[in-house]
This record gives sequence, C-alpha cells and structure tokens, in this order.
Amino acid sequence: MSKWSFYTSNELKPKGWLLRQLEIQADGLSGSLHKIWPDIKDSAWIGGGREGWERVPYWLDGYIPLAYLLENEEMQAVAKKYIDAILSKQEADGWICPCKKEARSKYDTWALQLITKTLTVYYECSGDERIPDAVYKALKNYYDLLKSGEIHLFGWGKFRWFETFIALNFLKQRYTDSWIDELAVILKNQGYDYDNAIELWKTPKRIWRFKTHIVNIAMMLKAEAVSCDLLGESYTDHAERQREILAKYNSTVFEGFTGDECLSGISPVQGTELCSVVEQMYSYEQLFAFSGDSKWAERLEVLAFNALPATLSEDMWTHQYDQMVNQIACKKLFPVPHFGTNGPRAHLFGLEPNYGCCTANFSQGFPKLALSAFMHSGDRIINAVMLPSELHDNGIDIILDTDYPFKNEARYTIKADREFDFVIRIPSFAKGLKVNGEAKETKDIELHIEKGESEISVEFDVPVSFSERPEKLFAVKSGSLIFSVPIKYRKKKYEYTRKGVERKFPYCDYELIPEGEWSYAYCSDRLSISRNGAGDIPFSESRPPVTVTAEVKKIHWGHKFPLGSVCARTPKSLTPLSKAKSIELYPYGCAKLRMTEMPLL
Repeated sequence: MSKWSFYTSNELKPKGWLLRQLEIQADGLSGSLHKIWPDIKDSAWIGGGREGWERVPYWLDGYIPLAYLLENEEMQAVAKKYIDAILSKQEADGWICPCKKEARSKYDTWALQLITKTLTVYYECSGDERIPDAVYKALKNYYDLLKSGEIHLFGWGKFRWFETFIALNFLKQRYTDSWIDELAVILKNQGYDYDNAIELWKTPKRIWRFKTHIVNIAMMLKAEAVSCDLLGESYTDHAERQREILAKYNSTVFEGFTGDECLSGISPVQGTELCSVVEQMYSYEQLFAFSGDSKWAERLEVLAFNALPATLSEDMWTHQYDQMVNQIACKKLFPVPHFGTNGPRAHLFGLEPNYGCCTANFSQGFPKLALSAFMHSGDRIINAVMLPSELHDNGIDIILDTDYPFKNEARYTIKADREFDFVIRIPSFAKGLKVNGEAKETKDIELHIEKGESEISVEFDVPVSFSERPEKLFAVKSGSLIFSVPIKYRKKKYEYTRKGVERKFPYCDYELIPEGEWSYAYCSDRLSISRNGAGDIPFSESRPPVTVTAEVKKIHWGHKFPLGSVCARTPKSLTPLSKAKSIELYPYGCAKLRMTEMPLL
C-alpha cells in the first residue's frame, strides 16, 4: 500500500511563482493546441481524420489538471468536450479507442493504456461519475481480448504495460472483480522485463530500440511501485538499482539520462528528450508517494527546476525535442547527424521539432508537480515538495508562502478544526535549519498540530559548490539548482506549413544563434550566490531569480568535427588564453544556450 496519497486539484492550489508558471503554460502551447494543432483539433478521438492514438490522451493528461488547478472554466469546458466525445464513442463491448473492430489486433494498445490513465486524472479533477464505469468497461474489454488471444501486447504497449496500472489501481479501489487481478498478471507476463536490457544500457549504440528508448525507461522506473500491490509482490526498491546502472552509463547533471531518442551514453553534448523529463518526473512522484523515500522527491526537484524549464521557451509557446547540457547553439545540424536516433532539427525550439509526442506530452510536467506539493495518509499530511501552495483538507487549511528553490525560506499559515500530524520534508543538502527562528537538527520536521491557528517559519542554508562530473568536468550546484554560463543569442524565425501543419508566430520554429562567448574554464573555487526571488516569469532569461558569480578564463574548447554548432565533448586544450574574470552564472532552466559542465583549472 502507498505510504502517501495525492490530493486533488480541488484540495490543492498553486500560489506564487508556481501559479505564474501555470498561467504562462495555459496562455501558451498547452492551452492552445486544440485551436492550432490538427492532431488535437481534428483528432480521430473526437470524430476527425487526424491522429487517433497517443496525442489527445497525452495532451489531456496535462491539460486537465492545468485547467482545474487554475479554476479556468473555459479550459474545463474544453476538457469536458473532449471527454464527452471519447465516452460517446465507447463501443458496447467497452472498446474505447478510435479503431475499427476488424483492425483491433493491429492497433497498438499503448493508446488504451494511456487513455484509461487520463480518464482517472479527469475523475480526480472533475468528479465525473461516468468515469469509473467507462474505465471498468474499457479494461474489462482489454482483459477479455487479451485472455482470448484476439489481441496481444506488441510495440509500445508491450514496453509500457505498467502504465495500465494507474487505471487498474483506480478500479481496485472501487471494485472487487477477480479479472482486475488477472489482467494485472497478463500484462506483466506479456510485457517486457527491462532487466533483460541492462547490458544494452551499459553500451548504448546509435540503434533505435524499444529496450533503450529513453521515454520507455523513464516510465519504467515506477513499474514496481505501481504494480506490486496488485501483483501480490513485495516492494524491493528495484527502481534504485535500475537507476544506478542508468546513471553510471548515461547520466546527466540534472538527474535525468541522455536519450536522443535512445540512451546516448555520458556526454554533455548528447540530447535528452523532453518526454523523458516529464515522464521521469511522474515516475519519481509515484515512487515517493508509494515508498515515502525522500530521495525520489529530491531527484524530482532537480528535474523540475532545471531540465523542464530549460527545454521550454519563456512563454511556453515553443519547446525542444532534445536539450543538451552544454548547448552552444540551436541550429540545424549539418553536414552530419549528431543525435543518436533523432533528426537534425530536434533541438530547435518550435511547435513540433522532430516528433509531435513531446508537443502533446510536455503539458503534464508542471501541473503534476503542483499536485505533488502536499500528500496525506490518515491524519498525517506531508509537504513533499516546498512549492508555494494552498491546501484545503476537510477543515485543515495550510497556506505555504515560499520562493523555494530560489530562496530557502518558507512560511506556513495553518487553520485547523482538528488535530493532525504535519511533516515538512527538508532536503538532504540543507544546512543550518531553523524552525520559528530556533536552530534544529537538519532533518524532516515532524510536528503535531493542535486545533486553532498557528504559523511555522522554516529557513535553511544551501551552499553553492562545484560538483564533479565525468571527464574531469565540473558543474556548479546549489541545492536542487544547477548553474550554467548563459550564452547571448539571437533568434532566427521560420514560419511555414508542412503536411498540413502550420507554424507561425508565436508557435513557429526558431534557431538560437550564439553571439556571446562560451569557451571557458573555471579558474577558482570561489563562488558567491545572489538571491533575487522569482519575478513574473519565474525562469526568466533576462531577470533570473538567483545567480552565482564565478571566475573563469578563456580556453580553446573547440567544436565537434565537422559540426560548427556543437562544442566538443571535452576541451581541446586547458591552456588559459586570458586573465581571470568574473561572470554571472544563471540557473540552468533560465539559460537556453549554456555551458554547464566545464573544467576547473
């Protein structure tokens, strides 16, 4: 059984910088795809002729919680329109995907796994009582078809079988039918066991494989946590052992893995697909909720505060398919391919760079993060991630005012008409913890809250330091934030139509062409941090919420031959070419062009 349960969007609301980030998202691509993108606007899921597989479910998976967190009635009406259309087309036997009966055996049921998960998200937000019955019928039909042999798992469904367990666990809370448990076993037996792929993870090659696909792997990390109860298996923290192997051979500084589009080894100039970032965040949210192990929440922070905003434009109208840790330009890669299994435009900012999966799927990142701020278990409430939020839980109101991670201070205002136990998760990197001004041992804060009104203030220090990376490179970190040398650039805009999909401002394609220096090495271990607090754009390129001053010298770094827009994996020479100078480092998420891993002379 899970240690912690999630609150719904009716109980938990964003505040402060997180609210502003979600408003930017709603005003950008996430909130507009149903107006501008044919695969959503004219999808087969709602009776159109465009894609009838993963893109509408992917998009709704993030759009729905975004609409309800913001209490945006217009967006909620759009979500209901899509859900109404999907439910109206569910067939008498329970089949719910837009696929003719005679074509079911060739239809990759990853879409079925995803839409049932998305329907549970809609239920948690809206309380629509049609949903449990619709999910029941859809998965009962899935069970009947799989058991009879009419269909079987293949393709994406075979490698994402565990995603079905979000909806299966939802059903198990409401129904006692034995087929639910039997379907769980069938899915595992027909699904892929990723332990068989571990040797491939250790020696990534430029070959496209389901087994090394970065998004499959990001999803897979939560497999044991979401499936073990239904399967009657013990929880062994298997994700930690898998993660350790992945990190040893494919790590990034932001707690993700390289994958452009399949695992790409350890290199700051290989890419990481945006879908993998939001799916890994979701896996870590599920892992923390199930296990209560703080390491998952801490790793979630690093992904959420660095990798996610870095790959999105400030206005969230465009995104990258692949981001690079050391990213000196976002230009079409020519004359030879650079990314392992992705195209030469995969790291441009645009509507649909490379493939459209990330266009639909990135929407879940910030909304589901917001829903992970507080969790509960019986009479216990935990602040899992220190995000500005309001919680309203049956007579318990908690308002959390904070600019974390940009400032390491938080104030909790509590009104309670019943007693409860309150836990505040304190990151492992915190130093000098103070609670209501009194020094405390630096660990999670556990308090018994009496009826009435109370306030809790929390503050701690987070040192800024160098973190060693492979190849004798170093990154600057302060807690969950990573810092980079920001590179000045100009945008080159591309407006065009291809295959019936229009790209025009503000959702056109952009190349980012560098106009600033980037060929540096750190030359001193002296670092100083300035905390300014989040502005109207939390991850602003022009007004970053926090900066670090570091000393650098120019060196000859060089490019990856024959590409003029990708730096070499490591510098050509460490011989200084200039005197030392001080520069400002920006948060990784604020620097669209950046150098993050550099040598320390």
